[in-house]
Amino acid sequence: MERIASWHQTHWDWRAAGNFILGGTGSGLAVSAALASLAGAAIPPLVFVVAALCVMSGLGLVWLEIGRPWRFLHVFFNPATSWMTRESLIAPWLLASLFSAAWWMQNPLTLLAGLFGAAFLYSQARVLTESKGIPAWRERRILALVVTTGLAEGASVLLLFAAISGVSIITAAWLALGFVLLRGLAWARYRERFRRQPAPIGTREALERIGRPFLLVGTAAPAAFAVLAIALPGSASVTAPLAAVLAIGGGWALKHAIVTRAAFNQGFAVPHLPVYAKLRSARGSKPGWS
Repeated sequence: MERIASWHQTHWDWRAAGNFILGGTGSGLAVSAALASLAGAAIPPLVFVVAALCVMSGLGLVWLEIGRPWRFLHVFFNPATSWMTRESLIAPWLLASLFSAAWWMQNPLTLLAGLFGAAFLYSQARVLTESKGIPAWRERRILALVVTTGLAEGASVLLLFAAISGVSIITAAWLALGFVLLRGLAWARYRERFRRQPAPIGTREALERIGRPFLLVGTAAPAAFAVLAIALPGSASVTAPLAAVLAIGGGWALKHAIVTRAAFNQGFAVPHLPVYAKLRSARGSKPGWS
């Protein structure tokens, strides 16, 4: 059997990663604002505007990545089969609900924005799971990882707003702490999959490089600072922003690594290589798996 080694995909670069980063943060912020409002917290209008700008910026990065930008209209043609189409169809409703919530400041609009934010975030995660040729993306456990990462980032942005305005900082700290811990659990389960089963060597190495820094700086440290903000409200003006910045930075670094550096195709095998191809191939290629 002739095997072709795995290779690093080049179609999605930092701009595609930027869509997952900013879109996840914006939609996660919409969900977090809705949950905080259910707990009785007052949400500043600027929160909804920032969430909308994040989503718009992420979609704009994807638009810039397209070689022929006006072909983006084609993305709307396959709602029955494409999660990218579903994400694009949800985006206008999410943006409309966010701007409406910012203008009228009504709880029903806040909750509606949260529902559309959850749908957008879920669609983003499914875009990755449907990329069957790339093991780092198609792994089913990435669904929980991408969703919890967006929620942790969104709750952390809300915590930043709370620290600046002094409104509902404890509620925001609890949300950020909960989502950061859930994200850490999702990462552990996702990482365990690649320790047990075969995967491209490049994928393993990329995940190994990000693993320890993410657990220490992106999970343990923000969780500890969030606990301090809750237990010692007098320190929240310092500990809350530290928790938020570390949690946001950790999530952004993780998604950038998965979408870009860990994105190796699985390669393929040819059971019966034609005779002429064997003669032309002086040396075989070794599989890039371990």
